[in-house]
Amino acid sequence: MFEWTTGGYDAQMRDQIRSWLAEDIGSGDITTETTIAAGSRSRAVIHVKEDGVIAGLPLAKLVFEVVNPELSFEAKVQDGDFVTKGTVLIEVEGSTHSILTGERLALNLMQRISGIATKTKAYVDALQGLPVRLVDTRKTTPGHRMLEKYAVRVGGGFNHRFGLYDAVMIKDNHIKGAGSITAAVTSARQQIPHTMKIEVETESLAQVEEAMACGADIIMLDNMTHDLMRESVALIKGKTPHVIVEASGGVRLDTIHGIAACGVDVISVGGLTYSFQALDISLDLNEKKEVGRA
Repeated sequence: MFEWTTGGYDAQMRDQIRSWLAEDIGSGDITTETTIAAGSRSRAVIHVKEDGVIAGLPLAKLVFEVVNPELSFEAKVQDGDFVTKGTVLIEVEGSTHSILTGERLALNLMQRISGIATKTKAYVDALQGLPVRLVDTRKTTPGHRMLEKYAVRVGGGFNHRFGLYDAVMIKDNHIKGAGSITAAVTSARQQIPHTMKIEVETESLAQVEEAMACGADIIMLDNMTHDLMRESVALIKGKTPHVIVEASGGVRLDTIHGIAACGVDVISVGGLTYSFQALDISLDLNEKKEVGRA
């Protein structure tokens, strides 16, 4: 089970849902309006058509609430549950017009973030038994970062920084712009709060040594071979054991266990949120009720 923990985000999410619905509905759901009687009521089931980790049930609930708060919504599973093909996830009952109007947005959102959660779980499973944390990156869909990072947590992963504002992450272009790792770290340290960490991306043993010497809190080993990674980890942990070591760059499901075995503390995988397959989820109307019948 995974708890929906958006805090005060629900109000903002409702506004976003209204915007997404407006994009889809436009001047009206012409097909539903011209084919189905206005007073028609139906019961719909949302089910999964392949195995995977479910994410976004509370989000689907918000969609149907925004469309029509009188719709009855009942979740049959919880976010974070691994379900098999055919499992019923949700039952929705009420106005047929409202159900069909909200159908596509609810499914689109659930399919995407369930796909991210499912992929994340596969990577987490590949790390079973190793003391390493799997994290995402900022490689997210614009406007969907909160949801996609939520999906990573549902799948058992963790979040890296949310945006450019919550940590100093000195990458290759910052180093080029500042002139050196030392110059970049020194300048940042003089201007940031004492509570903020500094991470430095490195590509060679010389850069690792420079990052250690100037007091980086986190050292990222970017696109290194396993041999170079092991050597870097040994150097960092031998001289600065408090420093967190992160591996990144080209991490795949078939390589992540070997990377973790090099002794790093964290592995970041951009592909969790930019290269995933949406989970196949569908809605079917069932037991249609006649107008005026309970």
